[in-house]
Amino acid sequence: MISYLVRLMIAAVAVFMAPNYLNQITVKDFTTAFIVAVVMSLLNGFLKPILVLLSIPITILTLGFFYFVINVGIVYLCANLVSGFKVNGFVQPLIFSFALSIANWIASFLQD
Repeated sequence: MISYLVRLMIAAVAVFMAPNYLNQITVKDFTTAFIVAVVMSLLNGFLKPILVLLSIPITILTLGFFYFVINVGIVYLCANLVSGFKVNGFVQPLIFSFALSIANWIASFLQD
């Protein structure tokens, strides 16, 4: 449980710092960033596997590029669920999802 909270805090810091580097992403404050980290964690844990499974044929046809669309869709869904978190465009949310994945990877690496 503590390791999960540490990963959430690291993800929240990454979310909070994202608007400094990605101009089409807005985060109101650190509390919003923490809520975004929790919601993204839940969406990536429960909804994303279902979407990936259902979209296997189109992902194969597009040689895996549809997976990027799923990542951006998850970020947009999170933006719709959390007030104070806004995203625009396609590339910026894609970079945001990659940055959040890297932050989570670093957090899990540091805990091992």
